Amino acid sequence: MYIYTYASHEEEAALCQLELHILFGELAQGGVVCSSIKLSVDRSPFIKRRIAAELQADSFEELLLKLPSIELDGKTFKVLYTSGDDSFHYDERRQLERAAGAVIRGTADMRRAERLFGLMKLNGRWYFGEAADNNALWLKHQSKPQNYSTALPTRAARAIVNLAAGSEISSQRLIDPCCGMGTVLIEALSMGIDIEGMDLNPLAVKGARVNLAHFGYPDRVRLGDMRLLKENYDAAIVDMPYNLCSVLPESEQLLMLESLRKYAKRAVIVTTQPIGRQLELASWDLKKSITLSKASFTRYISVVE
Repeated sequence: MYIYTYASHEEEAALCQLELHILFGELAQGGVVCSSIKLSVDRSPFIKRRIAAELQADSFEELLLKLPSIELDGKTFKVLYTSGDDSFHYDERRQLERAAGAVIRGTADMRRAERLFGLMKLNGRWYFGEAADNNALWLKHQSKPQNYSTALPTRAARAIVNLAAGSEISSQRLIDPCCGMGTVLIEALSMGIDIEGMDLNPLAVKGARVNLAHFGYPDRVRLGDMRLLKENYDAAIVDMPYNLCSVLPESEQLLMLESLRKYAKRAVIVTTQPIGRQLELASWDLKKSITLSKASFTRYISVVE
C-alpha cells in the first residue's frame, strides 16, 4: 500500500479532488489517499509526499520492534514524521522521529540522507516505509520566455493533463489542438506523456516552440486547424480560445467540439462559460464538470467521453 498526502488552495479544491479521483480511482479526503497504485510523486501538483507502507503495526511500540529489519545497504537515512489523522504537536513529532531512527541499524543524516523514510499514524494504525517528496517541477515552468496573460495557470495545467491522461501514461497519445504558448505541452512532456500541439496562430506556435526549447523539450508543435485533423488520439485537452473582450461564438465552439469527436476518445474542455448544450449537440457524454475560480474570473472544466 502507498500513502499519499496532498494539499490544495480553497479555489483549487474541486480540481484537486477530481484529479486525485481520476489518478487513483477513489475519492480523496482529509489530505490523505491510500492506494495500491504506485504513482510518481511529481505527477500531481497537489501531492506532497508518498510513503510505501512496508511496515504496519497497531501501536508505536510494536512498530519499533519491526524497524531493525530495515535494510539500508550501507546508505545513510532520515526519518520524517508525516501527519495523518493524529494531533501530535511539533516536539512530539520530532520525538517520534528520533525514537524510530534510534532502532534502525545504520547512520542517520538529517541534512543529506541517501534514503528517506516516512512515519505516520492513520486510522489508529502506524505505518513506516520509503518516502518520496514532490519536487514541484511545475514551479520552474511558471517563468516562460513567452506567455499569454490569459494562459492557464501552470499548476492547473498540470492537473488538467492528469485529468486527460489518467494514471497509466505509457500508451497514451494526447493532443492539445489550441496549444497557445505551450503551457499544457510543457506539463505533459515533463511527465513523460506523448503529446502534440497545434494552433491556428503562427505567433502562438512560434512562442510555444521558444518555451519548449527553453525547458529542453522537443518541438511538438505545428501550425494548423484542429477541424482538419485526421490522426487519432486517446485524449485531447482543449482550452477554448478567448480574449479579455470576447469568447468564441457558440456556433464555432460547436464546430470545434464536433471535429474533436472524430479523432479523440475523450477530452478535457476548458471554457469561460458553461457549454453543456454544445457538448450534447456534439455527442459528447459529460462525465464531470467543475469550476476553477480566481478573483472574479471563472473557468469551467469539463471531462467528456
